[in-house]
Amino acid sequence: MAKKKEKSYSEAELIDLFQLNRLVDEPTAKMLNWLDAPNMELNVGERFVFDTIYEGVKRDISGWSEEDLKMKFISPVLFLGNLRDNGRFRTFFEKTISGEVQGHFLKTKTDFMVASGILNLPKKPYFHFQEYKPELNPTGEPMAQLLEAMLIAESINKNEKPIYGCEIIGKNWRFVILEGKSYCISESFDCVKKADLLKIIAMLRKFRYILETELLD
Repeated sequence: MAKKKEKSYSEAELIDLFQLNRLVDEPTAKMLNWLDAPNMELNVGERFVFDTIYEGVKRDISGWSEEDLKMKFISPVLFLGNLRDNGRFRTFFEKTISGEVQGHFLKTKTDFMVASGILNLPKKPYFHFQEYKPELNPTGEPMAQLLEAMLIAESINKNEKPIYGCEIIGKNWRFVILEGKSYCISESFDCVKKADLLKIIAMLRKFRYILETELLD
């Protein structure tokens, strides 16, 4: 029987517990493919949304609460990134997932998840992200929480396909791919810089393409 978790794990503890290989500044083939998201063109409506949220994040992010960050910025970024429900996958906010990973019971809340599912029930997870505002007394390590969610997703899916994710700390976004026992972390993108924000949205759109062509059954 899996041992029930009594505490939140740090990233270092997860690396030690599951003998993980942490890759930083060593992009894997799949990460290079993801980072190679093509330059995108926004239509008139998308450009209006982009300009509105960009001016807001540039001006106000230092004073936003976690909920402000989610509602005023992250939600429209996900919309521009085309991560919206369709017949083959759904999006979920604030969902707790759990599972047994190598004899250990893991449980964590994911801020946002793309998964197959029925109504409010996620079934097979493909993408997670975790975020927090360090200026406003956060709890936990976002990378550890993200990694935990990805390990659970890997154990649920049982198909040896990679799990994708993103860590957000204030204005900085880092993309992550878990493949077996290795997880690759991208360079950091600063959403207050217009070029970086466009890249973030392009990466989300590229993930949807990867999801539909490589990950979905």
